[in-house]
Amino acid sequence: MAPRLLSCFRRSSSEPNHEEKETAGSTTTEEERGPGPVVVELFSSQGCATSTEAEMVFSALGRGDFNLDVPLVLLAYHVDYWDYNGWKDPFGSSQWTVRQKAYVEALSLDTMFTPQIVIQGRAQCVANEPEEILSCVACAPRFPATSFQATFQKPTPDSLQVSLTGTLRTKVDGQGANLMVALYECGLVTDCADGANKGRVLANDYVVRRLEKLCSVHDISPNKSISGTLNFPLWEGFNAAKCGVSVFVESPSHLIYGSQKFQLQGNL
Repeated sequence: MAPRLLSCFRRSSSEPNHEEKETAGSTTTEEERGPGPVVVELFSSQGCATSTEAEMVFSALGRGDFNLDVPLVLLAYHVDYWDYNGWKDPFGSSQWTVRQKAYVEALSLDTMFTPQIVIQGRAQCVANEPEEILSCVACAPRFPATSFQATFQKPTPDSLQVSLTGTLRTKVDGQGANLMVALYECGLVTDCADGANKGRVLANDYVVRRLEKLCSVHDISPNKSISGTLNFPLWEGFNAAKCGVSVFVESPSHLIYGSQKFQLQGNL
């Protein structure tokens, strides 16, 4: 991807009209006011000079420094299109670049940029401006949290098995929806030896290491039981105590409905 199509910051936010796309999930007004979490996705890169500030803001969100009364599900995706700039992000992946590109199209943006925040798949803003993030979170629609029981096992030393059983708690009709499962890691520290952040020690939290679809659902009631199992390949240095799993319901147009998160146990 040509560097001229990218930027390392953006001074705007948007919330396009998704009236036609909302048919992927059907909820009542009461459901939209439910107590479920808001999914906040960060698109970042260690090769972007302004992403370091955004990562600090993102970590502060996770610590509860802003005293929000809204529960959050935080997911950070490190894109790979800054890897040409002297430093290859060890957590960067083309999979996350593809995900961000899908949001660029869904939100009718004119370019990809970092650092970017996307809220519930519906609104976006620059990720190093806390006031904009908090405003987007406050305005985000909320849905009932999914209600899953999760079990975690390591069938082999280099794989994690995630088994889920439960309900979506949101009616799905129209275009259907996908149940997505993300494995993320916190407390990552990197000595950056080159690029825009040369000489800095970079701290990253909620970094998505794996993202897979558990299943697709169509015309399903809120209380119908769903179950499934995923096997995630693990990386060198995997530490369960630093990792968590998030589950979220996503429409084909990338609108996010219910969500839930689990902390892995250190003795896994």
